[in-house]
Amino acid sequence: MKPQIKIALIDDEELILEGVKMLLSSEQNISVGLTANNGPDFLESLENISKEDFPDIALVDVQMQPMNGFELVEILKEKYPDLKIIILSSHYKTTILGYMVKLGVSAFLPKNSNRKTFIDAITMVYKNGVFFTAEDHQMLFSYMNSSSKKKTLFEMDDELSDREKDVVKLICQECTNNEIAEKLFISPRTVESHRQRIVEKIGAKNTVGIVIYAIINNIHPVERI
Repeated sequence: MKPQIKIALIDDEELILEGVKMLLSSEQNISVGLTANNGPDFLESLENISKEDFPDIALVDVQMQPMNGFELVEILKEKYPDLKIIILSSHYKTTILGYMVKLGVSAFLPKNSNRKTFIDAITMVYKNGVFFTAEDHQMLFSYMNSSSKKKTLFEMDDELSDREKDVVKLICQECTNNEIAEKLFISPRTVESHRQRIVEKIGAKNTVGIVIYAIINNIHPVERI
């Protein structure tokens, strides 16, 4: 039996909220349990929601008032680091790709995406933490070919060591610290030290950032649509 994926929708356009909710309503393993027209209302709702009903994924619009989508994402990543976020926008993704990666957003979806893309994105983000189309993947590699842009994505002074890369690969496989320790024959405390050092080196905010770093540096392959 497929797991139930709990979705939250945040958009200041009521038609978009209703449209996306209706689009997802036919999926037996996806449920929209929380909607909001703005960031402050959504944050207040999260404060009062039960652990059982807490969303797995939030679909967040970029252009909202009084708090735009990126401001909301920064707060969400600080307060709820395990909440996966998919950005919805009418704007072409190249303008926000670097910022998206830095924030640790799991995917970017144009609002004119078709139903299959929406379902694929939600499923893959729930499963792998990130969603890339073939176009997204190529764009990330092209983006990384520019040294100036690479610096804005991951501000690294030191390259990862071979052992740190081993840890990254296992993080991408969703291994716990104890599982990584067992596979690499080191202590869980050492794994935690490696994890912290990796985050510091690449400038990631969370595990999603580590996964994205691994993908665009060919450390970890990703299933793509």
